[in-house]
Amino acid sequence: MNVMDPFERERLVELDRAHAWKPFTAMAEYLAAEPLILTRAEGVWLFDAEGRRYLDGAASLWTNVHGHRVNEIDAAVRAQLERAAHTTMLGPTHPGAIELAARLASLAPGSLERVFFSDAGATAVEIALKIARQYHVLRGETARTKFLALEGAYHGDTLGAVSVGSIGPFHETFRPMTFPALRAKAPVVRGLAGEPERAAACEDALADAARLIEAHGSELAAVIVEPRVQGAAGMRLMAPGYLARLRELARAAGALLIADEVATGFGRTGRMFACEHEEIAPDLMCLGKGLSGGYLPLAATLATREVFEAFLGPAEERRVFYHGHTYTGNPLACAAALASLALFESRALLAHVRAMSKRLAERLAPLAGHPHVTDVRLEGLMGGVELAAGGSAGKRGRIACAEAARRGVWLRPLGDVVVVMPPLAIEEKEIDLLASAVAAGVEAAAG
Repeated sequence: MNVMDPFERERLVELDRAHAWKPFTAMAEYLAAEPLILTRAEGVWLFDAEGRRYLDGAASLWTNVHGHRVNEIDAAVRAQLERAAHTTMLGPTHPGAIELAARLASLAPGSLERVFFSDAGATAVEIALKIARQYHVLRGETARTKFLALEGAYHGDTLGAVSVGSIGPFHETFRPMTFPALRAKAPVVRGLAGEPERAAACEDALADAARLIEAHGSELAAVIVEPRVQGAAGMRLMAPGYLARLRELARAAGALLIADEVATGFGRTGRMFACEHEEIAPDLMCLGKGLSGGYLPLAATLATREVFEAFLGPAEERRVFYHGHTYTGNPLACAAALASLALFESRALLAHVRAMSKRLAERLAPLAGHPHVTDVRLEGLMGGVELAAGGSAGKRGRIACAEAARRGVWLRPLGDVVVVMPPLAIEEKEIDLLASAVAAGVEAAAG
């Protein structure tokens, strides 16, 4: 057990309280509590300054794929350090970015052949929105200025991404700074919904989308959607069949389809990309989180050949895409991503995810009958247990996750939804621990 010297821990606590500002955190409550200082990680486990270990049930904010300290990824990053830590891609390139772009193009559905790198899911979305707009301008369709998104959508925290987002507490303060988006009903279904309920949700949402697209089709630049699961909205499941038919509606209107696979990509739903569940190929696809295996900040926006070719022409025609990031295609991150993608094959990871998803579903199933649970939902290893509201908003979710932490499982709620998002490499005994900790959290929150 590696325990931090208590004086060193106290020094760090004082510095943390004096200077740090945490994302999505009620800082008054945070400053009044003892911080959880994580000092190391290994496999699917996190270790704190006191030497306690926690199952990484949130996959380090939905990013971790193969676990922490994976030999193959560690070695790839170290080898890249011997060559270069960072070089610009504003003009030059480097082997890692070339290889990774080609690898992503080979994995992606349809003709998503061009890869624009950035450093976060939100930037990948921002890039997709700007590409969509400029694509239409370059084709002479300058009236296409509008975007259609779904109710409950979350696409990141940059202003363009916030514009197409729809989560009140996250976004309402910043609405005056954003552009208006068309908002269609989301085809949300309960995890235990039967076929009639799923079909009705699909048809109802499609009718709403069709109405909006018919009314604004000539002005529509793109439709943006989180395929199959709306993550930040509380792991809300999408009715099967909706995505494929939304794709048809967008195409018929001459609008692009943007698939935001930042959270759902790289095996999280049991397929490499969630779009594959409905055998559709978007015009633009946004990737992040698991792209580097959870090691380093890296994101990508993939575009079809048709979209890319609209940007080709002499410099004087100004067909340049005017967007860029300092750390675009960082070599260390690209090395980690290439090593991570190689492990998908060598470890048969997608089959493993499907097997572990089945086991997790079995272990969580009894909670569906709990009087204080309103829904249990899961797609691959991406799910949530929704608690009946009690007291202030999100209170039960916080209580449940605090109890899980006492039992050695680190989770983070979304309101009163206990989010279940472990590393994809999780094994059966760890699935059992995760499920038992969630069940204990539900009991604690119900008390």
